[in-house]
Amino acid sequence: MKTAITTSHAPAAIGPYSQAIACGDLVFISGQLPIDPATGKLVEAPIADRTRQVMRNLEAIARAAGGELAGIVKTTIFLTDLVDFQTVNGTYGEFFPTNPPARSTVQVAALPLGSNIEIEAVLQLPG
Repeated sequence: MKTAITTSHAPAAIGPYSQAIACGDLVFISGQLPIDPATGKLVEAPIADRTRQVMRNLEAIARAAGGELAGIVKTTIFLTDLVDFQTVNGTYGEFFPTNPPARSTVQVAALPLGSNIEIEAVLQLPG
């Protein structure tokens, strides 16, 4: 059985999808953009700050599901320009100081709302 996870502490979905879906002890968190949930607007800032906003959004959804960032087992980072990889990598690492999740990073042609970064995650709930 699947359960939709929603929180006002992360941006609302901008299409026909859920912020996350829980299925058993796994939570599949939809790709998060650097949107400030308070304003609903894309953060206009350098890539490091955008990455931090994305990670805060992921964290809010993880908490709404009953987990935390440390429980994330897999992420996928989408970038419109791999030139940003080193900066994103360093900022992302601030959120996973030990035992970081498995991860893929891919360059894509475009992302919603003109963003240059999106991150999706799979979270394992404590149990």
